[in-house]
Amino acid sequence: MRTTVELDEKLLEEVLKLSGAKTKRSAIAKAMEEYVRMKKREELRAMIGNYEHGMTLKELRKVRDEG
Repeated sequence: MRTTVELDEKLLEEVLKLSGAKTKRSAIAKAMEEYVRMKKREELRAMIGNYEHGMTLKELRKVRDEG
């Protein structure tokens, strides 16, 4: 899909540099993918935070460390 947008050139250059992308298109795609991953992690954290698992913090850490 073609879309025309105005982008902050300095921000785009930073995304290019940090992502290692060779083109603006791939840099923008990587940034969008990372944004989606970040939002999904936030949603998961919110769901887990409300989950009643019946374990103490000490027990959770033990499971995490053993796993």
